[in-house]
Amino acid sequence: MKPLCPPGWPRPKGYSNAMAARGRVVMTAGVVGWNEQEEFAETSLAGQFAQTLRNIVAILACDGATPRNIARLTCYVTSIDEYLASLKDIGAAWKEIIGPHYPAMALVEVVRLVEPLAKVEIEATAVIPE
Repeated sequence: MKPLCPPGWPRPKGYSNAMAARGRVVMTAGVVGWNEQEEFAETSLAGQFAQTLRNIVAILACDGATPRNIARLTCYVTSIDEYLASLKDIGAAWKEIIGPHYPAMALVEVVRLVEPLAKVEIEATAVIPE
């Protein structure tokens, strides 16, 4: 997997402009921050973001993928303001769960998510080299 950045552009912080990859593609549905019993133990956006990342890592592991195989994330949050206020905690969770890997990402604020208690939902695309 290779991050792409046009010559002369500054390197983005916390994400990549694009990722080039070859291999088997694994795509998750929208994943929320509940536990294995489909209960929201975390009420903060940062706590749910961390649990969502853990859930994505667990799903990808079912087909042999690791966080380094994530090529793209699309993140839906119910509050950009809460997201921005939580960046320090989200960044710490990212480093713990994903590590120093920054895929292509988009962040979108939505009015609500299907799960009423969810504050974040993330779709992941991973590529496993063959």
